[in-house]
Amino acid sequence: MSKLFYRYSSMNSGKSTNLIQVAFNYEERDQHILVVKPSVDTKGSGIVSRIGATRDIDFAITPEMSTEEAIMGRIEALPHSIDCILVDEAQFLTPEQVDGLFKVAVVHDIPVIAYGIRTDFQTKAFPGSRRLLEIAHSLEELKTICRCGRKAMFNGRKIDGEFVREGSQVAIDGQAAEYESLCGACYMKKVGPISA
Repeated sequence: MSKLFYRYSSMNSGKSTNLIQVAFNYEERDQHILVVKPSVDTKGSGIVSRIGATRDIDFAITPEMSTEEAIMGRIEALPHSIDCILVDEAQFLTPEQVDGLFKVAVVHDIPVIAYGIRTDFQTKAFPGSRRLLEIAHSLEELKTICRCGRKAMFNGRKIDGEFVREGSQVAIDGQAAEYESLCGACYMKKVGPISA
């Protein structure tokens, strides 16, 4: 049986870069993959890493789409099997779409590796991330550091260079907002107290 993997972190930890490297590794070994991301992520038409690496996606997952049906429909139209599904920005998926990824792994026996951030700028879990943390077979935290050198855990949102505490959960980096990875102490100092 294949597994659903969730690789998560705060911003700027190299998630997209890691996905691009994993895709390269599969293809270098003559294996076939599908690379997808939620359509909510409008930061480029494909996978875009902060270090400049990019990768095309096979299709974008819209909010109303069934991930299982969309992935399996795409595979059925291909002349070859698929060895792995790679999902970027998985925090933007709905819980039902995450359940669909689980079914792709368990029912259809295709490994799924999802990448995403755990919490938003208010330290609240994204619905897709929460579901992945609940049901993924394997959880792997990708680590990055705060400006102070400690492990970054949180994402501070900046508007016009100032940290903010209010706003919608989704604001795409570089378009409506900027983000900075922060440790717990720096988050509370720069953004404010953590509250449930």
